[in-house]
Amino acid sequence: MARPLLISFDKVWKTYGEGEARVNALAGVDVAIRQGEFVAIMGPSGSGKSTSMNIIGCLDTPSAGTYSFMGVDAGRLDRARRATLRNLYIGFVFQGYNLLPRTTAAENVELPLIYRGVAKAERRALSMQALEAVGLAGREHHTPAELSGGQQQRVAIARAIVTRPTLLVADEPTGNLDTARSHEIMELLTQLNSRSGLTIVMVTHEADIAAYAQRTIHFLDGKVALDTVSLEAAQ
Repeated sequence: MARPLLISFDKVWKTYGEGEARVNALAGVDVAIRQGEFVAIMGPSGSGKSTSMNIIGCLDTPSAGTYSFMGVDAGRLDRARRATLRNLYIGFVFQGYNLLPRTTAAENVELPLIYRGVAKAERRALSMQALEAVGLAGREHHTPAELSGGQQQRVAIARAIVTRPTLLVADEPTGNLDTARSHEIMELLTQLNSRSGLTIVMVTHEADIAAYAQRTIHFLDGKVALDTVSLEAAQ
């Protein structure tokens, strides 16, 4: 039985500027991603990969066409409702970690729960569970300056999953890491996907990083140029 559809682009366009300055960042894109998939999005600069990620993460809306998330026409929601949808269902991991520098790992992980109004004791318990899930049990009192780059990205991943989201959006999650730490982070994301069924959509420009995904979507000139499934995922 096919897994439920989570993300759907139906002839999605995203246009910036007017007249001669008009640019089609996306040009009639059709994409469907089901729950539990691990999808890498690739493409050269200006191909539309970042624009598509911003729409998937409800950070932006289409100029035309339909973007559906969990059956909801997310592209037509107002800013406040999109923010609610992000808070409830989507976690984000960025290249630059985006951790608060004078705040401990546990406190950084708790931030999304504060926005939800979760009580302090429950926040701390959930934060500790998330840190353990990413292999950082015992490091909860360390600040970012006391952690390596790979450990900081693990804290960022813990913060993204502490709310138990349906979707994890990862923007160049290994971009600031060396090769060894990059592959450690990708092994962690693969485990989160396989063990908990977390849907992951990841933007990357590195083929060896994209190879961890079950499926790779290549963008070119605002369109999907190639959509391939790995041999393992196809079996």
